[in-house]
Amino acid sequence: MYCLTCPEREDLKMTDKNKIDISIDSDGPNEETTDKCEMKNETKIPDTIEELKEKLKNAELEAKQSYERFLRVSADFENYKKRSSREVSEFKKYANESILSELLCVMDNLERAINSSATDEKVNSCIVDGVKITLNEFKKVFENYGVKPIESLCKPFDPNFHQAMMQEETDEHPENTVMSEFQKGYTIHDRLLRPSMVVVSKAKTDNK
Repeated sequence: MYCLTCPEREDLKMTDKNKIDISIDSDGPNEETTDKCEMKNETKIPDTIEELKEKLKNAELEAKQSYERFLRVSADFENYKKRSSREVSEFKKYANESILSELLCVMDNLERAINSSATDEKVNSCIVDGVKITLNEFKKVFENYGVKPIESLCKPFDPNFHQAMMQEETDEHPENTVMSEFQKGYTIHDRLLRPSMVVVSKAKTDNK
């Protein structure tokens, strides 16, 4: 048996007490550490909210920019469709321009034949009538394709539609007036197909 007053027992008591104190200290949280954690959490929450607000702001800005890009692309596409439609329409209107220009020479010859027959009694009237019918058919075809003659006689000279072959002095017409035509001019729709070759009036000069 051990004696309660013996030195060994006293050491045992001291050792047990220290163990208990250490156990108590290690089990309970440190107040200072707890306060720091709470402060850290409180600081972190506002930071997280600000980050979310910033992300939301950036997302809204990106969405706005994307929508504006979409509107620009849509507008460009609509303009492209309109431009393509106009180009197709223009192509259809003037696709036959070159061949019609060449056919004008045929019509010129027919008109010359009719004009010359008017002064030649030997020309068979049946042939003349046939040429007239052919010429009228030509004119109808040209009209169907938007080809119209330029009215030039007694009109002011217009370099956009007339080609001056010569000038002639006269007091019967104002200066720069078309007096006669060497060759008729034509337009196709609103475009010049061939200019009129004309004689233009010129004021008489006094020779004293």
